[in-house]
Amino acid sequence: MKRIILSGGGTGGHIYPAVAVAEALKRRFGDEVEILFVGAEGKMEMEKVPALGYRIAGLPIAGLQRRLDWHNLAVPFKAVKSIRMAKRIIREFGADAVVGFGGYASAPVLWAAQRMGVPTVIQEQNSYAGVTNKILSKGAKRICTAYEGMERFFPAGKITLTGNPLRGRFSKEGADRAEALKYYGLTPDLPVILVVGGSLGTRSLNEMMKAWIVETGGEAPVQVIWQTGKYYEREMQAFLAAHPARHVWQGAFIDRMDYAYAAADLVVSRSGAGTVSELCLVAKPVLFVPSPNVAEDHQTKNARALETKGAAVVVADAESRTKAMPRALELLADREALAAMSRSLEALARPNAAEDIVNEIVKVMK
Repeated sequence: MKRIILSGGGTGGHIYPAVAVAEALKRRFGDEVEILFVGAEGKMEMEKVPALGYRIAGLPIAGLQRRLDWHNLAVPFKAVKSIRMAKRIIREFGADAVVGFGGYASAPVLWAAQRMGVPTVIQEQNSYAGVTNKILSKGAKRICTAYEGMERFFPAGKITLTGNPLRGRFSKEGADRAEALKYYGLTPDLPVILVVGGSLGTRSLNEMMKAWIVETGGEAPVQVIWQTGKYYEREMQAFLAAHPARHVWQGAFIDRMDYAYAAADLVVSRSGAGTVSELCLVAKPVLFVPSPNVAEDHQTKNARALETKGAAVVVADAESRTKAMPRALELLADREALAAMSRSLEALARPNAAEDIVNEIVKVMK
């Protein structure tokens, strides 16, 4: 029996890669593998992971607030307690390996495992490594990366380029486009832009859409699948009620992402690691508006890494309200540019990332 701890969380960008690896481990070893997730108390993984049928233990770890905040005083105490708890969890579970995917919880678990002589693997999703992963990489056996050139941050001999593991089946063939258009109530006669801002939503992209709808008077030359996020749903529904727009589908969530990608000619999106990996797999031309509100500005670095390879166009968040949709329409009119972008994205795709990470876990356990 193989016993493996997977740790990460705080956001879907850390949780779902871990779940994708758990699924790959189950496919490979079936009942011969036991998996335990370790997350941070009060974070979304404590709800999402058990809902998918996996066990999870929670640590009281918390991150530093960027602004002056009295909660920061408790952080060192929570870190010490979390390391102590992590050691007990590793010992009681009898872990053969610990894999960290980033987020608050992975740091104390990796730290504890390395002190206990349990082999560790780090999965770095972004093109710019976080501080925690850089520190912990010294004691890790393997580091699985999604981008080339990560020797800037990690010992070169430990790096394996695997890509980011994704749940679901994303591919260039994808879903049937006619079915996808029908699902969203769209016509094959006009091009489609997919605007997607993540499950919670993105103020900048929603403001961009509002400004564009007002400017076009609701009579746009393209169709839009507009995912507004749950935080903004009521506000955007009220806006559309006051400013009716033809050819615009609006929803808080996109349940059938495969249909959304199949329908779209161009995607306007944030540039989190998971989104970037999905877009490479579906080879869908993209205009990135990176979020400026993330650690180490890694979304901008992810987006620029693709831009330098001709696989994306980038518009800064501060300029997105007025510049992103006009630039998107320019791109839609240039079929050659879209085709070239699609080819560049496809060249970067790594469809076997989860299986490749399982290979690295198995190597360190031997």
